[in-house]
Amino acid sequence: MMLVPLCVLAKKQFTFTNQKHLMKVLVIGAGNMGLAYAESIAKSEHLKKGDLLISDNAPAKTQELRKKSHFEVYDDIADCAPLADIIFIAVKPYHIEELFTKLKKHMVEDQIVISIMAGVTIKTIQDHLNIKKVVRAMPNLPAQVGKGLTSFTASDEVSRLELSTVESLLDTTGRSVRLDSENDIDASTGISGSGPAYVFYFMQSMLEAALDMGFSDYDSKVLVSTTFEGAIELFKRNKLTPEKWMDKVASEGGTTRAALDSMEDNNVKDLIKEAAYAAFNRAVELGKES
Repeated sequence: MMLVPLCVLAKKQFTFTNQKHLMKVLVIGAGNMGLAYAESIAKSEHLKKGDLLISDNAPAKTQELRKKSHFEVYDDIADCAPLADIIFIAVKPYHIEELFTKLKKHMVEDQIVISIMAGVTIKTIQDHLNIKKVVRAMPNLPAQVGKGLTSFTASDEVSRLELSTVESLLDTTGRSVRLDSENDIDASTGISGSGPAYVFYFMQSMLEAALDMGFSDYDSKVLVSTTFEGAIELFKRNKLTPEKWMDKVASEGGTTRAALDSMEDNNVKDLIKEAAYAAFNRAVELGKES
């Protein structure tokens, strides 16, 4: 049974019923991730028509958004922030000083802020917006096609019922997982948050190799993308580790073993781990900078 929140406006307390009722969600920032959440939430059954608000400070973007019937579009935060029960902040971290200055004066007690800004800590958001209920989340790009993974954690002031509401909204873009601490969020940035780029990096390398071998652009894309899709499906449907799957594919003295040996000789595994830690460490640095 789907749980849909009821926002009692007098106290801004969330309860749950089996009917869509009064809750408004505001998404600030209509970039890749902000728009992915807005689109997914709008297509879900969690909100009534007109209860999904979106704000962006770029005139060209707001003009484009107004062509979509499922958004209430605002170019001034002052007009929409006080209306929202839940506010998604989906801007780049270097915009936070300007945003917080504008937003703080329009916040309402007991609003919940969900931040998807990399590295910006819960305390930073609480202090700058003078609120208590903050959820820090780290999505990834496949959210745009409903295959995203969002890790999240929350301040103690967010109740279990409110967390259920938050989780249901995050799940509209794929799956979500609640983590214990902000350090875990920073770590997940290095794995799932930035992870799709590592996959694309590997895919690009294979595409270039296929082109060098004489395959066409189309055939190279089919060879690489279908190989990734098949390998992922095998991994998901079975309990074998990737290492065990490599052993199944590679026979002694064969072609796959030659490729894997080349990767081992060039420390590819260690370099990938270092890349993941580089993203993790940068997330921690961003938190200190903010």
